[in-house]
Amino acid sequence: MDLRLLRYFVAVAGEGNFNRAAELLHIAQPPLSRAIQQLEAQVGTQLLDRTTRPLRLTPVGRLLHAQAIQMLARMEDMEAMVKAAAVSERRRLVIGFVASTIYARLPELIREFRKVAGNVELVMVESTTLDQIAALKEGRIDVGFGRIRFNDPAVRRFVLREEKMVAAFSSEHPLAQETGPVSLHELAAEPQIIYPRSPRPSYADQVLSIFRDHAIEPRIVHEARELQIAIGLVAAGEGMAIVPDSVRRARSHDVAFRDLVEPATSPIILSHRVGDHSPELGILARVTARKYEEWGYSVPTALLTDYG
Repeated sequence: MDLRLLRYFVAVAGEGNFNRAAELLHIAQPPLSRAIQQLEAQVGTQLLDRTTRPLRLTPVGRLLHAQAIQMLARMEDMEAMVKAAAVSERRRLVIGFVASTIYARLPELIREFRKVAGNVELVMVESTTLDQIAALKEGRIDVGFGRIRFNDPAVRRFVLREEKMVAAFSSEHPLAQETGPVSLHELAAEPQIIYPRSPRPSYADQVLSIFRDHAIEPRIVHEARELQIAIGLVAAGEGMAIVPDSVRRARSHDVAFRDLVEPATSPIILSHRVGDHSPELGILARVTARKYEEWGYSVPTALLTDYG
């Protein structure tokens, strides 16, 4: 689809009025109306309900609007990245990460990397594991920190470590008053909050799998967009959640955590393009190996042998 038409459509949807959208876009109203009609012809159905004031999106219009917002934001990110690269002579490393790795000591790795590689421009981009695959192959990021296992011949990945999963409850929940591990069978009837809602597969599917591996069908009451929202809902008493153990270091004043009886882990996976031997990637690998040794984690063999 023509990005110009999508920009026009997003402006009209945001303003709810063709005249205001035309003023925002610095164009006349008739060409804007024709552009939206052209987009509707491409889609094959109306995108706007013109009988209402302000204008409202049709169901298909809402779907296209959500996708257009993401696409335009991605284009802006790419344009900014390309412009920055064109004017900068510094080396650059772009890292994609899923939100939950922020709790799993990723900030400490980044701080150490900056100390060691002060001449490298470091860019952090939050993205899902699946988005990281496409971003790596397209060259939009250089390294990804994710949690979903996948196979792609153009991407090399290895598990940094397996992080145990724990149960999170509101501090006032009856199960929060007990100590010791809790069984998945005790949680079977508890209202579950999972995340992220999309895209799938995701960490949510890892949680569902640990229940179903024990012949338990969890009672899901909320599918949150991200970890922070899920934990907020837990704190509010809307349900409980299965989360990575590192979350307990960041949220303990109104959320209680208990280990699980059944072994359950979520991997932290580092990914990069096959054939990437950049100095920046090597520095990141060596920093990770050194910090993992300091923290008492088992160091993946690849970090010691392939990036030395």
